[in-house]
Formats: sequence, structure tokens, C-alpha cells
Amino acid sequence: MQIRKTNITQQVIEYLKENIETGTWQVGEKIPSENTLTEMLGVSRSSIRMAIQQFIALNVLESFHGKGTFVKTDRVIGAGSVIDNIAVADYDDIYQVLQFRKIIETEGAYLAAQKTNNIFIDHLRLYLKNMKANIGNSEEFVKQDILFHEEICKAAGNHLLENCLIDVFQKTAKNHKQMNEVFGYKDGIYFHALILKAIENKDAKKAKHWMKEHMQQAIDRLTTS
Repeated sequence: MQIRKTNITQQVIEYLKENIETGTWQVGEKIPSENTLTEMLGVSRSSIRMAIQQFIALNVLESFHGKGTFVKTDRVIGAGSVIDNIAVADYDDIYQVLQFRKIIETEGAYLAAQKTNNIFIDHLRLYLKNMKANIGNSEEFVKQDILFHEEICKAAGNHLLENCLIDVFQKTAKNHKQMNEVFGYKDGIYFHALILKAIENKDAKKAKHWMKEHMQQAIDRLTTS
């Protein structure tokens, strides 16, 4: 099988999802290595790794150092494809929201990593834990997702930044529910875990990088769907 060169990571995700759901890879079975999948699919190892990590974030796959990656469950909730039935007006609104958030939240994450404390970190951990617990429950998942992002802006220590983002979330509640329908659950959990780790380590550059990647991934998936 050869993967088409557009939206590569998403196509790899669909390939993994199909093999798990159809039982080609049984629960408890080791999946092919990153090198093997790279050769089989004709894509970069980084695309393979990112796709696998997103299934690990959803507790579908489990990786053991020196042993490989194994199928933990065949219930692949939250790893669906992008839906195609978004109205044109809604599509434009979602795109603008994501653009705005990319500009605002990347700098917010940078500041938060510099100024954060244990209280903020505990809150972020709780929101991420709640997101994982609510895979399949869109309404509660979106609520915890928003709280995670608001907490980062709060940790940044800039009231204008915090109030601006809260206002945007309130005015675009419909769009954020649509985003969850479009993007599912895996991206949020995957990128939030990376952002949290960077903030825990007070690594401002990585926090900014992963927040930017988080927003850009959403934009790319929206525009290539």
C-alpha cells in the first residue's frame, strides 16, 4: 500500500484505525515497527510516529521500551475521519477562530510556561485527565478542553489576554462543538499532553511550539478535508 502525499498523518491514522477495528491487529498483538510501517506506506517516520502517538494518547495502543507497540483495545473512539458536511459559513467561522487562537494562544503558552506555578499545573493536569475520561462525550470533552486553554491564558498573567480568550470562547461555543465533531478527540489529548509537559518543565519555547502546532494541525485538517 502506498499513501497519497496529501494530509499524510491523517491517512496513516486511518490506516492504523482500519487495521485495529477489523482485527488485522488483534488486542494484545504487537503492531509493525515504525521502520516497517515507513517502508510499507512510503511516508516519513515522523508521520508514522505522530499517528502512533495519537493512538497511544487515546489508550488504544501501548508502547513498551525495547519491546514495541501493542494493541490495547479495538474500541477506537475519537479517531474518526473529518466530516465533510460543514456549511460554508460555519467553515469560514471555524477557520477564523483557529487563526485567531493561533496568534493569541501561542504567545499565551510562552508566557504561561515562564510564570506558571504548581496550582496552575494541577489545574491543567485535571482538565487533561477529564478530557481523557470524556472521550465519546462531546459536550463535556469540549468544556474541559476550553478550561485547559483558559487556564493557560490565566497562568500567563495578562488579564487582557485571558478576558479576550474567554470572550472568544463564549461567542464561538457553536464552532467549538463543531470542531470536536470534525477533529474528534485524539488531537486535543495528544497536543495538550505535549503542551502540559512543556509548561511543567517551564520550557517556554516548546510550549509555544506545541501550541502553534496544535492550532496549525487543526487548520491543516480543516482545509484539506
